[in-house]
This record gives sequence, structure tokens and C-alpha cells, in this order.
Amino acid sequence: MLTASFFAVGTAESGTPKQSPVNVTPNAIRFDPHAPKLDVTYGHSALELKYIRKDTTAADGCTVRHHEETEEAEVEPGSGHVTVAGTRYDLVQFHFHTPSEHRFAGRATPLEMHLVHRSAEGKLLVVGVPLVVGSHSVVDDVLATLSPECGAPVEIEPVDLTRLLPPGHHTLHYTGSLTTAPFTEGVEWYLTGEQHVTAATIARFKGLFTAGNAREAQPLNGRTLVEVPRI
Repeated sequence: MLTASFFAVGTAESGTPKQSPVNVTPNAIRFDPHAPKLDVTYGHSALELKYIRKDTTAADGCTVRHHEETEEAEVEPGSGHVTVAGTRYDLVQFHFHTPSEHRFAGRATPLEMHLVHRSAEGKLLVVGVPLVVGSHSVVDDVLATLSPECGAPVEIEPVDLTRLLPPGHHTLHYTGSLTTAPFTEGVEWYLTGEQHVTAATIARFKGLFTAGNAREAQPLNGRTLVEVPRI
């Protein structure tokens, strides 16, 4: 899910693991009227789309796809943030996985976008957006030209970050982990409804990551997902 520079605070918890991603099942969802809302404040930002390598020391690293590599869009500082229970988390970057890492009743979508936010104390909050085939969206503009593994980043003209998110305003919240090594726990996850991208964009991304770059679903181990609104 994340590059090495975005480790959560602390080490993985002892006892029952609380790992990500998870398979969301209807009986694991609950509603808590007192759960804090996800307050999203996004603006416009130019982007730098970079290929995130995990095999820089390998002789064939420029041609072989490591299973934790991805395309990552870095945003301008201060261009977006979310607030939960009075804590602000600034948007740092967003990246993509194929197929989706989170599953819904066992079903994966073709892509999943992770919007990574970090608080002043270093705590991580990630908004996960499942991507499905449909009409053109701003995500198509972001992934129109992919950055090569050993080439220059792609500069993208300013986009409306709000349009990365789907129209519906409900999210599912749970506490999990990074989905790449070292799988540190304590990451706050918010899963949205589906966002549309074109079939051409999905094919382009899958054409680069032919073997996929998603971690398998991890056990819930008694965790529930709380339905909360996004405002």
C-alpha cells in the first residue's frame, strides 16, 4: 500500500492481528450514531505520477514487476486534508492496486485507489476507493500516461481532488495496517463506494502490472466496520 517513507507510528500490535486489506461481509458492518464523521476538504493540485520501485538493487529490476510496486501520484502540500474527531490528516499521495485489495462479499473490483493521509503526529488514515468500469472520471486523467519503471515521472495539470471520490457520501471505517511490508498496524481505513473509470484505463494499468500488485484479504479477527458519513 505505502512506500517506506509513510510508516505508521509504533510497531505491529501483539495478540490478534489487525491486518489489511479485508473482505467486507454484510454481517461485519454496524452503524454507530456516535461515530465521528469523515470531514473531507479537498482543493485543486498539480500531480507528479511516479513509478514506485521495490527492486532497485535487482539487475533486472527495470523489466521485472515486484508485487508491491505501483503508480503513485504525489499531491502539492496543503492541497487536501480530512478531519476526524478534531484530528487533521493531510493528503500526501494516492496510488493504485489491481485487482482491488479490499473485497466486498468476496468480490474484487478491477482497481482500487488508496488516498494516503498523515497527521502531524505521523498517524496514517487511508481512504480506499474501489474502481469499476464506467464513464470517464478524473482518475482517467491521472492514469492517462503511466510513469515507466526506470523513467521520468509524469507531470499532470491541476485536478479537482474532490472528483477523485465517488458521489455517494457513506464510508465504512475500520482499523487495520499497511498492505505492504512491514505491515505496520494502527492505520485508520475508510472505504467508499465505487468510482468509475473507463475500460481503457483499467487495461492500461493491468498491462503494466500483469501479475497484479494487491495483497490478499486478511482475517477480520472479530473486527467490525462502522458505517459513517463523509461530509
